[in-house]
Amino acid sequence: MPDIRPTVGSSALVLNATYEPLCVVSVRRATILVLTAKAECVSDGDGILHSAYQNLPVPSVVRLTRYVKVPYRTHVGLSRRAIFARDGGRCAYCRGSAETIDHVFPRSRGGLHAWENVVAACAKCNHSKGDKTPAELGWRLHSIPQAPRGVAWRVLGHRTPDPRWADWLDLPAAPAEPAAEAA
Repeated sequence: MPDIRPTVGSSALVLNATYEPLCVVSVRRATILVLTAKAECVSDGDGILHSAYQNLPVPSVVRLTRYVKVPYRTHVGLSRRAIFARDGGRCAYCRGSAETIDHVFPRSRGGLHAWENVVAACAKCNHSKGDKTPAELGWRLHSIPQAPRGVAWRVLGHRTPDPRWADWLDLPAAPAEPAAEAA
């Protein structure tokens, strides 16, 4: 068995036989799938795994050799971490650094604990808002809260994707480095 220690990119994306993203697994699990011929490596990660008999590149993306039918959840689970990821860690009211979550329409007034009613907020705005709605304070939301959509949210949840997975998860392209101006 290869010596598999956690690395910086210690997870791998698993694709179905049709190249549809299924889930994220550990590098160890991805390597075992490749060694048992249940999957093939589509994209290599950083480094080499060494065993007594062979050397394998660390898998970053693997594709199952047989099609697996998977019943998908139609919604993304609501969690504190997922709210911060959706809102980019910024307060929905002042765009400062978010520390808490806030219900736009307060729960004490019948507001639901749902994606459409929960936002990330800084402690100052959350405390100032209290049991009021943004309209009562003359505040406005910088973006309308809604449930996350897309393959990336279904497969990754709140986790940060490896940039090498962009081709399979329909992620926006990483911004290009600005060219240095000639003096």
